[in-house]
Amino acid sequence: MRENHRAVALSEYGDPDVLRVVEGQAPTPGEGEVRLAVRAAGVNPIDWKIRSGAAASFMPVEFPVVLGGDVAGVVDAVGPGVTEFAVGDEVLGAIGFGGYAEVAIVKAEMLTKKPASVPWELAAALPVAANTALHALAELHLEEGETIVIDGAAGGVGTVAVQLARHRGAHVIGTAREDNHAYLRSLGATPVVYGDGLADRIRSVSPHGVDAVLDASGRGSLPALIEVAGGPARVVTIADFSAAGLGVRMISAASEGAADRIAEAAALAAEGKLTVPIAATYPLEEAAEAHRVSEDGHVRGKLVILPDGKAE
Repeated sequence: MRENHRAVALSEYGDPDVLRVVEGQAPTPGEGEVRLAVRAAGVNPIDWKIRSGAAASFMPVEFPVVLGGDVAGVVDAVGPGVTEFAVGDEVLGAIGFGGYAEVAIVKAEMLTKKPASVPWELAAALPVAANTALHALAELHLEEGETIVIDGAAGGVGTVAVQLARHRGAHVIGTAREDNHAYLRSLGATPVVYGDGLADRIRSVSPHGVDAVLDASGRGSLPALIEVAGGPARVVTIADFSAAGLGVRMISAASEGAADRIAEAAALAAEGKLTVPIAATYPLEEAAEAHRVSEDGHVRGKLVILPDGKAE
């Protein structure tokens, strides 16, 4: 059990270099909380949007703050009232904040047990992406035999959504750069290049049209996606803040039921039916570089921070 710990703290909005490693006393879990020795923490686009101030209007933070909503680790202390977890349990979850650290305090209800066969890096790559993807597919009421377009299909959420949609028996068209097309085919999706002319390219591979759309990229494709879907009714986005003006629902990873959704995804991962490629891993000291790579917007799969430099 650690007495002190290191974390990557954000004390002001700015470029990646505002992320600094700090040291402090390991916190004690309160009522309904557990303390995790973090083995791995996923990096998500919302992290750099918060860091840069781009998300300040709808997700303001109180400084200093430790980013990182994806976490996997070992329970090393439990607070009063916690009965579902014990010291030594391996867990994962979508925790909102606090993952970029050696130790994190987490509400027990946010966690689910990690299957032993799921590696730490994958366990940290799954929670936010799986929770978001499963929530989106539920909102779209996707059914077997339907066709869905997933825009930004090679990213973290896109990668998971493609596999989950295929697992449900849907046909998937995924947008990505051409150098990611072989990867999307390996996941069972039909790839198309994003950008100008997208609607025509989607029609060329799906002449009968499409039933649903998940925009996981937020890079301006919504008008074309609405066109091929025949309207905005079954179009959702997780990343395009112009959605409301187009009649499209913008959704976020719902906290209610998140642990159950993450447990479902973890079980599929344990069975070899769901995976996320790990694009790169970083120690705490290189969190700024992880943000630079994430902000570039061309990550295949997931970036992961390993607080101790290795997953163990």
